[in-house]
Amino acid sequence: MKIGIVGCGNISPRYFEGLKQYDGVDVVACADLDAERTASRAVEYSVQAMTPQELLAHPAVDIVVNLTLPQVHAEVSLGAIAAGKHVYSEKPLAISASDGDAIVEAAEKAGVVAGCAPDTFLGGGLQTCRKLIDDGVIGRPVAATAFMMGHGHEHWHPDPAFFYKHGGGPMYDMGPYYLTALVSLMGPVRRIAGATSSAFEHRTVLSEPKRGQRVDVEIPTHVTGLLDFHSGAAATIVTSFDVWGSRLPRIEIYGTEGTLSVPDPNTFGGPVEVQRGREEWESVPLAYPEGRRGLGVVDMANALQNGRKSRVDARLARHVLEIMEGLHESSDVDRHLVLRSKCDQPAAVPLGLPEGHFD
Repeated sequence: MKIGIVGCGNISPRYFEGLKQYDGVDVVACADLDAERTASRAVEYSVQAMTPQELLAHPAVDIVVNLTLPQVHAEVSLGAIAAGKHVYSEKPLAISASDGDAIVEAAEKAGVVAGCAPDTFLGGGLQTCRKLIDDGVIGRPVAATAFMMGHGHEHWHPDPAFFYKHGGGPMYDMGPYYLTALVSLMGPVRRIAGATSSAFEHRTVLSEPKRGQRVDVEIPTHVTGLLDFHSGAAATIVTSFDVWGSRLPRIEIYGTEGTLSVPDPNTFGGPVEVQRGREEWESVPLAYPEGRRGLGVVDMANALQNGRKSRVDARLARHVLEIMEGLHESSDVDRHLVLRSKCDQPAAVPLGLPEGHFD
């Protein structure tokens, strides 16, 4: 299937490089509001340079990959859908649950498929964890913890201001990786409660080319959440841009028979470890190919060609978006919130398939 990439910024090289490794997809065009950046990426990756409007209208493009800023994800995705294109968006799906609803509803009405990152849960690390849970290695999951502890992106990102605006912050930026991992391993969430704070009113950019610029912080930069799953399990999640250092695990899942140590959900690989009863921790080799950026687009293309539901279906991302928005809202209104949305737990990837194959 022919792919057009809209948004040629910092994340785009990972998609260009990743997608060219897989059969069944071919990046043919790219677009960005910055014409020079578009031209540079087009030359670098031997694709056609277009304006965003030209790309959305081009008959050769089957799937639009939306890598724009989160604040315009909904606008671009809805534009692609209106043009009759399938669309795969970088995370988050949108910056409000209502916009997430609009994308899902528009895609259904137009008869196209909308999907969304992250696709790291399709990688070898998290799929190995999924198999261990499905095989009952730790018994029935009863609880989980998830921690993303850091000090923000101003020390490395070339233009970090949007991370501290509405739609940014640690939960909207990194929460999709952790929440998608939890939902893929334990199923959808029923009820949430949140507590939020911000340690700093301003951030100073330490990276080039905007070193020394001051950024006003407009969104909570430390978010703690409690998640009650439909399965009966409960989880705690903490995402922070206010922490200098931490030794907390990324994700642990606690079952009736043991504990599963889950790798960084922002990666595609391991390590995976299991501890059963009172036994020592045991390293588990990956049961699947590790994978790389672009797996979600490939799964979506496979699903379209084979007439099945994509594992990165936008309903999963909408559910995650409602959780993220709800954790902020819960803190503001000082009460638990019951979620409106419910998604299917994504199907596990079958064993024994080469990397980039899902059927």
